[in-house]
This record gives sequence, structure tokens and C-alpha cells, in this order.
Amino acid sequence: MTTAVVSKENTVGPLLRGWRERRKVSQLELALRADSSARHISFIETGRSRPSEEIVLRLAEHLDVPVRERNSLLLAAGYAPRFRETPMDDPSMGTLREGLEQLLRGYEPYPALVVDAAYDVVAANRGIAMILDGIPAHLLQPPLNAMRLTLHPEGLAPKIRNLREWRGHLLHQMERQIALQRSDALRAVYEEVAAYPVQDPGADVFDADGPQSGVPYFALPLRIEHDGHLLSFISSISTFNTPMDVTVAELAIETLLPADPATVKYLQSGT
Repeated sequence: MTTAVVSKENTVGPLLRGWRERRKVSQLELALRADSSARHISFIETGRSRPSEEIVLRLAEHLDVPVRERNSLLLAAGYAPRFRETPMDDPSMGTLREGLEQLLRGYEPYPALVVDAAYDVVAANRGIAMILDGIPAHLLQPPLNAMRLTLHPEGLAPKIRNLREWRGHLLHQMERQIALQRSDALRAVYEEVAAYPVQDPGADVFDADGPQSGVPYFALPLRIEHDGHLLSFISSISTFNTPMDVTVAELAIETLLPADPATVKYLQSGT
């Protein structure tokens, strides 16, 4: 008969300590937020006290632990996972799918899409299809990945006029997410796209203080060429409040807001 050996680092105490340190929160500060005591937090982290299911969830909430990882904390503490992970094609997700599709359609003619935690595209509207016009077929094979499509040398990268700035923004965004959550899939995507060679189109040197369009930008725009026209977009990302499902928690809706009148006119003209 063999006995399973559980690594001390995979018990709930060290895992909670890791999340607390990642969030740069002291034991006292966490205790105050979670209506506990620094002594109790210390006992949990060192394994001297087994936390209740309630306190595990409370600490995870105040540490902003991703929903997927909250299940891991519960398992490490000896409890059943609390949050299910439902595939998007499950019948129970029908209302969500319809709502997302309606939202994306309602945003047209402006581009919008829904991505998961690894930036795989879950849904997109005709505005996105327009931007992707002319992309090689091998990059459009499912699952589509938004980061790969944007930064691949055969993807949108050659059309992006401020590629170095936009690439830096996207990589920094992914770096922040990797630092805040443990995701091997996201790290793999990051390592792939960060290794792509950068070929600056050279036709536009972005200047935040004096854009060529004469319109002051309030955020870094994506400046991309389409059919001989230079389009400018500001990206906005939305997520669901208080998700109770891992799949839903990891969805993000990205909308591209036209950043100047010329882009609005071009998209609304339907050309």
C-alpha cells in the first residue's frame, strides 16, 4: 500500500501566503480587510490552523484571487471546489452567448470581440472581420488568438503604423496579467508573441502630444491601415462583475472606440 505525499507548498497556507505577497499586502492589512486577526492569518499560512471554507473564500476575495485559483485554494484546504467551469457551447450558456452576440452586433460598425484568459477569440463582430481582411488563412484557423493575430509578422503587425508602441502596450498588459495570476497558457502565448521579429512600418511615428490627425488622444491609440485609410482606435476592456463560473470570470469584452472623426466617417460609410 502506498501513501500519497502532499507537497507542503501545495497546502493552503503557503498558497495563501504566495497570493498575499504577490498582492503586496501585510498579514495585518489582510486581517483588517477580512475581519480576522494577524495571528489567525499567520497560523493559517504556517499550517498551525486549518481555515474554514468561509475564511478561505473571504481571504481569496480580499486578495483578488482569480476564480479558477479560488477552486485550487479550496481543494488545498480539503474542500470541494465552489465554482464550476462550464464550456461556452453548453446549453446552459445559451443566454450568455446570445447576450454577447447581441452586444457585439449592437456595437457595429465599430470593432468588438470577446476573448478568454489566453486571448483566444470567443466571438467577434463584423468590425473585427473587416480589420482581419487579407490575413493569411493559416492565422485564421481556430482557435483564433487575438495577440497572435495582432503581433504576428503575417498578421496585423505590418498594417499597424505605431507598431512599437502598440506592441509594447500589449506585452506590458500580458506581463501584468501573468504577475497577477498563474496561467501557463497565457505565459506560452506571451513567450510566442514576444519572440516575433518587429518590423516597424515606418510610415508613422506616433507623437502623443501632436497626432497627425490634429485630434488630441486621451489614451494610446491603435493606428492601423485599412484599404489605404489610416484608422485610429482606443481600446476598452470590460469583464463580468462577481462571476460564479470560471469560464465567465475569464471572459473579456474588448471594444475599439474610434479615436478621431475620420475613423468614424470611414466606418459609418460602410466602405
